[in-house]
Parts: sequence; structure tokens; C-alpha cells
Amino acid sequence: MAEVLPFRGITYNPSVIEDMAEVVMPPFDVISPKEQDDAYRLHPHNMIRLELSRKNPTDTDNDNAHVRAARTFNDWLSQHILLQDEVPAFYLATTEFSIDKTEFKRVGLIGRIRLEPFENGVVRPHEKTFSRVRADRLDLMKASRTNFSPIYALYPDTDASIRRHLDTAVENQAAVTDFVYRNGHRHRLRRITDSTTQQRLSEEFRQRIIYNADGHHRYETALAYRQWLSENDPSFSEDHPANYVMMHLTAMEDPGMVILPAHRLLREVPADSRKHLLENAPEFFQVERIPFGDNGGVTACRELVSRLGNAGTDTRIGICMKDRREFFLLTLKPNVMDQRYRHELSDTLRDIDVTVLTRLIFMDLLGFDNARLNNEKLIGYASTARKAVEEVGSGEYDITFILNPTRIDQVRRVADDGIIMPRKATYFYPKVIAGLVMNRLEPGLG
Repeated sequence: MAEVLPFRGITYNPSVIEDMAEVVMPPFDVISPKEQDDAYRLHPHNMIRLELSRKNPTDTDNDNAHVRAARTFNDWLSQHILLQDEVPAFYLATTEFSIDKTEFKRVGLIGRIRLEPFENGVVRPHEKTFSRVRADRLDLMKASRTNFSPIYALYPDTDASIRRHLDTAVENQAAVTDFVYRNGHRHRLRRITDSTTQQRLSEEFRQRIIYNADGHHRYETALAYRQWLSENDPSFSEDHPANYVMMHLTAMEDPGMVILPAHRLLREVPADSRKHLLENAPEFFQVERIPFGDNGGVTACRELVSRLGNAGTDTRIGICMKDRREFFLLTLKPNVMDQRYRHELSDTLRDIDVTVLTRLIFMDLLGFDNARLNNEKLIGYASTARKAVEEVGSGEYDITFILNPTRIDQVRRVADDGIIMPRKATYFYPKVIAGLVMNRLEPGLG
């Protein structure tokens, strides 16, 4: 099935970079403008200059953010700030983190995987993407010809056979990279260079389906880049490195595999539309009000989250609106989705909370069309209810919808059925950081 191979990765030179925490970064799509500026100030060799270079009003086709990123990347290579490994390797990345005082450890194998169209069923998506983001990422890939950050993907390992290979491969091996990031997460990286172990791992993955978890834009971009290169480079062949993309692969059964909710925040939702939503919601939902109270809604927000968590098999969605000092808790009435969308949505998709939000609330009650849903500038995301509510309270957004997280079994069923969830249906946590390893997409360099 999946062809997963080692590669000659590019890493930061430890003799130049004393603290990796100052140069790595989260994925580009969760970086705010302020965080981008902060990263520029933090270190002159921060990954932000490659993965999310600043745009200027005077940018041209020959001098723009992506061209500057590619130039910076090549400069860092020539200055030995970045080094390419001499021999191919798999890279074992471990992340230790905590949530509400519970400790987790996630294990991931970084390798390169042969690109497969989704219809082949080898790599399976589960959510939609934004067209403008894909176009932007493609421009960066054309300029840099490099994967700066890995796609986060999942694979089934019910008998833990791959995990046993990984544990054996790095037993008693010291990490080549070991640091604590600014959010308190500890990251360690080890190389697997033994050719016999590499071959065994590749053979194991040939029996696996790969599920795209976090990186749909990057995977679709890699497919588009390969197509573009095949049409414009006469030397392109089946052995070209652009036939592959770098992935961080984690077992679905890994104890550190966590999905957080992806709460929605909306801009440019007029007061009349918000009023219309509340007036019409009772036809489809049981609507309860939770007043903010005397402490700015802190206690009320906790109550809302608690009641969402006790939903069981029900679909519950929380709402916080600008200029309203109360939360609304919506519980979907029985059979609503079946009656309205039986002929439009599959059984697997109808019962997922984000589908209820997108199809029933966004499209039917708020009247959004596909253009509005495809405009990433009008929608934001937060993984905590507190952050989502603060963004509305500050006036940055007009309304937020607080959700329960999508479950991993739902993600797998959707992908196996060949259907797609709405955008950002999942928030896999923590995000796989950019900067541990990079992958060249040019012949003779990968």
C-alpha cells in the first residue's frame, strides 16, 4: 500500500544553534501576525523566515516572500547553519506534553511517502481545504523546492508491530535533538540509519493505509507541485524526489494521539443575522441560556464546556455572541439531520458535530454560500473555549461556536468511506512543529 522511505534530511547545525526552541515553530496556518513578528525578533535563523516569510507591499514576481524564503534557505545551507545528512535516515520524534495536569507522550516517525492521488485510497483525507492557501503553499514550494514542515498523518498499528520496531531501533540511543519549547513541550529527535531496520519499517508500511490528520493543504500542494513539475521539467521521472512528501507518522493507537475541539470564530456576521439565528434555532435545537453572571462569564463558560462534555451521543453546540452577556447551549433535536439531509449527506457524515454546524447552522440558518465558507479571512479557530470567548469579547470576531472534539473513530470512518468533513473538523494536538527536519525535492539532494 503505502511506500514510506528514509531520506537525507536537513537539520539545524547544533554547533551554530544553541537552543532549538528559538528556531522551530508551529505550522504556518496557526501563526498569527503578532506571532510572526515575535518569531522574527526571537532569532535571526527562526523557521518563520522559511515557512512564513513576511510579505511586503512592494513585492513583485521576482522579489516576494517565497523568493526571499528560498534565498534564505540556500544561504543557510551554504553558511552551514543547516546541514544535510550524509546517509538516508528515518527520524523518530517524541513529544512530551500535558493537558489539565495529565502527562502524554506522542511518538512519530518522520519519513518521505510516495504521493498517491486520494482516489487510490492509499492516503486518505478527511476534510476540505482553502483554495487560496493551496495556491500560496504551491508558490512557496516552486520557489524553495523543499518541504519545510512535515504533514501529520496517522496509520493503524493494532498489533503494535511498528511500535516494537521503533522502540528496538532507538533503544539506549541518545537523542540528537532534545529541547523544551516555549509552551513547555519537550521534543526529542533520534535518527534510524540501520538499513535492515529501515527495510523492515518500509515493509510494515506497505501493509498500511495512511490517514491525513493535519496537513491537507500541504499534501494537496505536493500533488499540484508534482503535476506542475511533470509538465514543465523534461527531466522529471518516477524517481524524482517530488514524487514524495515528508510526513510525521503516528499510530492511531498511540497514547499521545490527542484531538482537541476546533471552535469556530466568525467575522462579518451582522447583528440581524445573529438575531435571525437565535430566532430560528428552536425549530431544530433545544436552546438554553447560560447568563455570564458577575465574573465576566468565567464560571458560565466552565458550565458550558462541562455540559458540552456530557453530551453523550447528542450533538451540542455552544454559542457566544458579541454584545450578549450570555451563552447559548444548543442541543440538536432527534432526527433533524436525517429528515433534512438524508439524500445529501452520508450516514457517517450526518452525525458529526462540525457537519451540523456547517450544513445546518452556517448554510441554512446563517445563509452562508460556498464562497463565504471558502474565505479563510472571515473565519478563525481556537482550541480552547476560553480563547474563543476572549476573541469575541475583544471585538475581533462577532460570534464563536464552541464544539466537542471530533473522535478518531469518526475521522477514520469518514476517510474510509471516501467522504470529506468540513474544513478544520479536527485539531490534532500538539501541532507537529516545523524545523526538526526538512526534505529537499531536487534530484541528487534527497
